[in-house]
Amino acid sequence: MKRSTKITSIIIIFFLIITGVIVARTMIGMHFEKKFGKRQPPGIIVTTVNQKIFQNKVETFGTAVPIRTKAYNIEKYEIISPIKFNQKIKKGDVIAKLKTRNIIAPFDGVIGKRNFSDDIEVSESSIVINLEDASILFVDVDIPEIYAPFITKGLTVDIKFSGNNEKIYKGVVDSTSSRINTEKRSLTARIRLDNPNSEILPGALLEITIKYNERDSLSIPDTSVILEGNKVYIYKVNKDNLTKKTEIKIGMRNNGNLEVVSGLNEGETIVAEGLKKVRQNGKIKPINK
Repeated sequence: MKRSTKITSIIIIFFLIITGVIVARTMIGMHFEKKFGKRQPPGIIVTTVNQKIFQNKVETFGTAVPIRTKAYNIEKYEIISPIKFNQKIKKGDVIAKLKTRNIIAPFDGVIGKRNFSDDIEVSESSIVINLEDASILFVDVDIPEIYAPFITKGLTVDIKFSGNNEKIYKGVVDSTSSRINTEKRSLTARIRLDNPNSEILPGALLEITIKYNERDSLSIPDTSVILEGNKVYIYKVNKDNLTKKTEIKIGMRNNGNLEVVSGLNEGETIVAEGLKKVRQNGKIKPINK
């Protein structure tokens, strides 16, 4: 009787152990399934389609020329007192005091020496000086013939020069030539730039950007597009935070934004960044940019 009781106890303990293992495995499985079985939707940066100003551009270079300049050839022996070069003078001020006469400024400007090296090496008896009014500068540039129909008087111009690459100066198209240059196949345009503080010196090489065809267009970040061959796609995000791959047509690019020609409407939400984590009809957790 004792032996059979012992066997029975062993069998019961065995089954209890088996039951405990099964229950433990089941509970562990349920825990991991709950934790990892249902993936949380990824956090994705989204943005709203809105309108921005776009314009086409023509970029070229040109040399700054002062609005007015006058040259004087002076015999050195006639000079009574030193000429003050690189200083601003007013209309009516004395430019140079000579034995027989005084040279009077016909307009406001700065006195400068022309042909500096030639004056030192070649001419021992005379000197050539300039009076330059650089309060307004003009820049003549050649525009490729293909852009000629778009370049008209009054267009806005962005101007940069190497002396201050961080600053953009504003100018306008002052006039254009009446015909195409047949040798260069280009149209000459004259740019006007106000220069009241003489920040830009005459003769400076300027970087010219002429803007034309300004318009309001739908805009999206350039990080939101997928290029597949000749086609461009984005992911739209609906009210349930589901994504839909959609083909769009784009225009020009401007400062990290792309012009949308078709395929989107103003106010729609799209994926802005993190495209590798997005799938068709997949759910996301939107993060507003």
